[in-house]
Amino acid sequence: MNAKRDALEQLLRREPSIWRGWGAEHRSRPALPTGFPELDAALPEGGWPFGALLEIGVRCVGLGEMRLLLPAMAALSQVGRWIVWVAPPYRPYGPALAQAGVELGQVWVVEPRQAGDIPWSLEKLLRSGCCGMALAWPRRLADHQVRRLQLAAEAGGGLGVLIGQSAAGAGYAALRIEANPAPQGLAVDILKARGSLRRASVIVTP
Repeated sequence: MNAKRDALEQLLRREPSIWRGWGAEHRSRPALPTGFPELDAALPEGGWPFGALLEIGVRCVGLGEMRLLLPAMAALSQVGRWIVWVAPPYRPYGPALAQAGVELGQVWVVEPRQAGDIPWSLEKLLRSGCCGMALAWPRRLADHQVRRLQLAAEAGGGLGVLIGQSAAGAGYAALRIEANPAPQGLAVDILKARGSLRRASVIVTP
């Protein structure tokens, strides 16, 4: 067994192009700290990935899932990046955002006229490169729409966020998590993460 492990290690040293999964190769990618050390430690890239689509599954909107994003919103807005909410189910509450450190002048709300325009609007925003983070709450998206959003996020370099009920699908988003209330805070289950086949669960205390 040791001989096989040694041979594998020699191969990895000789061929740096080989994908290593949960390792330093993926932590070297740029990532945005979530603001929760325990969650950063569980994510293969060490935080929210840039150039990526994040799906947050919740039983219903308003269970505290936005608290997971507030530290990242604050950090992005403070360096002049736009935070765009596309057709939010409720109006962003300015005082709460400001208290969390979010620069309100960097927050936009986009209200498409029709529900079918939500993914189109989100795709254009992500691809533009002007957004640090763009969020939407679509009721249902087809797999090909999720793939387009992931590609748009990669092209623009920002973080796209879809919030809603989890749905089975091809899983084109780079990161998929579920958030549920827990006595100590929020239980976050990492269902899929770019660069890892490992699932993990953590409790965060916003």
